[in-house]
Amino acid sequence: MNIIRKKSWQINENLVTPKELFEKRRSFIKLGAASLVASGAIMDLLAKENLPNITLDFIKDENKNSLKLNTYEQITSHNNFYEFTTKQSAVKDMAYTLQTDNWKIKIDGLVENPMEIDLDDLKKMLTLEERIYRFRCVEGWSMVVPWNGYTLSSLIKKVKPLSNAKYVRFETLVDTTSFPDQKRGAFGAIEYPYVEGLRIDEAMNDLSFLAIGLYGDLMPKQNGAPIRLVVPWKYGFKSIKSIVKISFVEKEPLNTWQKENSNEYGFYANVNPNVDHPRWSQKKERVLGSFTKQNTLMFNGYEKEVSGLYAGMDLTKFI
Repeated sequence: MNIIRKKSWQINENLVTPKELFEKRRSFIKLGAASLVASGAIMDLLAKENLPNITLDFIKDENKNSLKLNTYEQITSHNNFYEFTTKQSAVKDMAYTLQTDNWKIKIDGLVENPMEIDLDDLKKMLTLEERIYRFRCVEGWSMVVPWNGYTLSSLIKKVKPLSNAKYVRFETLVDTTSFPDQKRGAFGAIEYPYVEGLRIDEAMNDLSFLAIGLYGDLMPKQNGAPIRLVVPWKYGFKSIKSIVKISFVEKEPLNTWQKENSNEYGFYANVNPNVDHPRWSQKKERVLGSFTKQNTLMFNGYEKEVSGLYAGMDLTKFI
């Protein structure tokens, strides 16, 4: 397994995983496939922690911040995924209906190289990495997740956007067999397909990430399998799940929550403790698994990396 240089936003793995488990998992990985079978004690330890087997080969994220990783159980059991249900705790048990075989992503619009790709194509084209990110929901809860995937910028460079491509539009699968709420038509929780968008410079930022897994294994269905967006300085609803289409466009796309309630949601959705939601404060957040709240950080703690994207903008208006 390869190592990448530390970056300012990265989190030290021995601080986000219990020390004993961290050290044993590191040894576990180095042993190789043959030794894995013989390492019964470590396998037992992983099982007790409810961690998946590491099935992906990726560049490890070695970071130095002081955040603590949420457990696999917490990350995979508390999910907003309206295509299934609005009840967060029920998504996990309903997600088995999502069909991810032969998944393809269409990339079109203002690009030199439009294409349709599957996950195998991505593996051949791009470098699989781990990114340990803070994740902040607009509802006031948060977690820290070890994602596995690819920088969005690396894919964008492959398709070569034209000069008039100013935005990137993302779209979730529409399939009533996979997603029960989509069967409800006009009575569904939201209008489908789910749509999100980024400015092209936001999409090209090194933090923007296409995740295909977490904790070293393929993405659980309830977390947005087989591929989702992760934009850690924005509220979680920007990180669209189960992506089937990426389009490069000239005009700002209307995202789902803008369309549902433009009085409460804007295009940018940057984490900002100084701008409250109309119905609740955004100054604090509850980390999953904790009974107390902590202060929310500007841009979710990634101010150094992304504040320049919004120089001169009034972030109380561009929400």
